[in-house]
Amino acid sequence: MSLADAVAHLTPEHWERADRLLVRKALAEFTHERLLAPEREPDGESYVVRSDDGTTEYRFTATVRALDHWQVAADSITRHRHGTELPLSALDFFVELKQTLGLSDEILPVYLEEISSTLSGTCYKLTKPRVTAAELARSDDFQAVETGMTEGHPCFVANNGRLGFGVHEYLSYAPETASPVRLVWLAAHRSRAAFTAGVGIKYESFVRDELGGETVDRFHGVLRERGLDPADYFLIPVHPWQWWNKLTVTFAAEVARGHLVCLGEGDDEYLAQQSIRTFFNASHPEKHYVKTALSVLNMGFMRGLSAAYMEATPAINDWLAQLIEGDPVLKGTGLSIIRERAAVGYRHLEYERATDRYSPYRKMLAALWRESPVPSLRDGETLATMASLVHVDHEGASFAGALIERSGLAPAEWLRHYLRAYYVPLLHSFYAYDLVYMPHGENVILVLEDGVVRRAVYKDIAEEIAVMDPDAVLPPEVSRISVDVPDDKKLLSIFTDVFDCFFRFLAANLAEEGIVAEDVFWRTVAEVTREYQESVPELAEKFERYDMFAPEFALSCLNRLQLRDNRQMVDLSDPSGALQLIGTLRNPIAGL
Repeated sequence: MSLADAVAHLTPEHWERADRLLVRKALAEFTHERLLAPEREPDGESYVVRSDDGTTEYRFTATVRALDHWQVAADSITRHRHGTELPLSALDFFVELKQTLGLSDEILPVYLEEISSTLSGTCYKLTKPRVTAAELARSDDFQAVETGMTEGHPCFVANNGRLGFGVHEYLSYAPETASPVRLVWLAAHRSRAAFTAGVGIKYESFVRDELGGETVDRFHGVLRERGLDPADYFLIPVHPWQWWNKLTVTFAAEVARGHLVCLGEGDDEYLAQQSIRTFFNASHPEKHYVKTALSVLNMGFMRGLSAAYMEATPAINDWLAQLIEGDPVLKGTGLSIIRERAAVGYRHLEYERATDRYSPYRKMLAALWRESPVPSLRDGETLATMASLVHVDHEGASFAGALIERSGLAPAEWLRHYLRAYYVPLLHSFYAYDLVYMPHGENVILVLEDGVVRRAVYKDIAEEIAVMDPDAVLPPEVSRISVDVPDDKKLLSIFTDVFDCFFRFLAANLAEEGIVAEDVFWRTVAEVTREYQESVPELAEKFERYDMFAPEFALSCLNRLQLRDNRQMVDLSDPSGALQLIGTLRNPIAGL
């Protein structure tokens, strides 16, 4: 690829479209978070937002839906100054509204860089062959759906920052490029590395199953040629970017001393998933995903992996799998998890002495292996990331709508199947066990049959789940998931993470297409909620204490977190304390 080829997607036409789409999202989500307060124009149909100095106006039309969701028409947006229409520019938008958005002088340039990267990614996606939602829904190709997503996180405006990637690395490692990747493998001396695994897993047999005997023997040969004993080392998979850009420099002493030995690339080809640092084995889909450390900045965090956290990861997964297996309600929904079965982490002792436990320097070299959902499929079943349900194609058609059409079910009935598979397990986990997940679209895989959601598979377990009871009796190796959350914030795990950050978009898209009216959508959610509650009367006291039908709930703002500090969005020592709660939202199922 030539230097010019690497930026072939950056054309005036693509950039103009990317600008418009991003300004649309910014107007919608910043209004939702009450950073912007659009004024209705005299015509009664359009709205206007003014710049900090009042000289620039953004005019647009929008439909305001439940949960204060602003469905802004992208092609309606115009920009004006002193009576002259100007071209839309996302970068100008943030400079012009810097004070309104609370962007500090320190944060603004870094945020603009994230916006620029997000725009560049949109330009690349605009060059891809146009696949309709209907074609995607009929493809039955798990990875075609995964790599076919175009929006990223539905709430965050700067959602594809990936600061650290050059354009050549973007083209090699971004999930939407669907470029095959071979992982780099290091040998890590056992004096500084730890391997932990779930029940019944032994290191040697596990590594041979994943890599193949020939590859393991080849890697052991590299060590022996250097006079090193393979028995003194663990093998660690590494993202190629991490090797070239971080470990060869930041961990140079470890390489020089032989604590880390580069063994070369593995033989299997992987595909990056939407989370960027997790890889699906395309050569052998039945084998484990591999999640790696990746020290790039994306959506408010450096995407590393803690070596210390890895040690308890398999035990936490085994604990949750056992809990699900033993609970008739959870098992009855078909819920499963894909367990993080093994993990390996490397501790750089000097950096540990120099930093606290939340430092990115402690998260540069670790990996975990997560089960693949492929072996669990029955005849006729297919897989799709739940993020696909809020995917809208270039013609404005949604993937969810295409699944409904394919299923042949009445839309509300299709919705019931989905809610029973995905939403009911969240409710029961919360009310029966004070257990919460991070159940956004990228963290859930749906098992489909002819377009119907049959069951849900939760993932990203050990880093994301929590038991919101500091006095919960848990096995010692699982105790870190116990957290103390104020009573009035506990139910935000459903109201914010599910209602506001996912159902809000799904309901709006289906309503926009005329497939499911908003009141029908939320009435169905209410009915499934009551149906669940009536099935477990023994939890009635908890239902009253944490009321799913409360008139309103706190508005928790994600973009405000990123605008405040896009390099460390949340204080990891006090996640609930970092929430930006701004007023309330009317609960769309209240009174239903």
